[in-house]
Amino acid sequence: MNPSKFDGGGEQPFISHLIELRNRLLRIVLCVLVVFLGLASYANEIYSLLAGPLMQHMPKNSTMIAIDVASPFFTPFKLALIVSAFISVPFILYQFWAFVAPGLYKRERRMILPLLVASTLLFYMGVAFAYFVVFPLVFGFLTAAAPEGVAVMTDIAKYLDFVLALFFAFGVCFEVPIFTIVLVWTGLVTPEGLVDKRPYVIVGAFIVGAVLTPPDAISQTLLAVPMWMLFELGLLCSRFFVPKPDSDYQMPDDAEMEARLDKIEQQEDE
Repeated sequence: MNPSKFDGGGEQPFISHLIELRNRLLRIVLCVLVVFLGLASYANEIYSLLAGPLMQHMPKNSTMIAIDVASPFFTPFKLALIVSAFISVPFILYQFWAFVAPGLYKRERRMILPLLVASTLLFYMGVAFAYFVVFPLVFGFLTAAAPEGVAVMTDIAKYLDFVLALFFAFGVCFEVPIFTIVLVWTGLVTPEGLVDKRPYVIVGAFIVGAVLTPPDAISQTLLAVPMWMLFELGLLCSRFFVPKPDSDYQMPDDAEMEARLDKIEQQEDE
């Protein structure tokens, strides 16, 4: 490595990276805040929309309740803030991409950008699947399973925590194709090796479904089966990302890392 990178003159590029990172984080916070200000006045309507799948299965004359004194005020605003961050995900990923892209090779940029876009779409699809498919079935089962004489009256804060956990679980589990492609692309596994491990993947999908969903077979199956199908999709797509045996691409050594740092510094000077 060049010793000049460790003297006083070599500290400036590092500080400039920190300043750029700070500026991009501030842009992310500002974006989320702007979206939140636009949604704040509709916080109650957004919560009503989120509670729709449960309210459709609640017994007649049964309503949701608020145990804490401040829950009727803070819970909808908490949901509005989370929705603001959810809507801002494309902008957040763009800021992340703009920060790391100058330090990537052309081949790496061609691979990572599509994966970022695909992972975002898959996460949105997981959340939509949970809301439109899983919630009606799960809440229908849970409300019907209440013992006789027990009034189903859910606290609004606990309901929000419950659905957010399911949203996150389904959103992450829908990233299985991305995980599969990355494993093959990095050379950690091969498509043939994943085929041999398919039975373990299926069992693991049902275990994950049992851990991340309510204790009923319906929601467990609704998470495990899509994970299995998404694994098969990722396995199919990963065959196009297998590293070529004659490829000269390898992990950068010290000299390549130094050249990459010089490239970043030149771009900053320009």
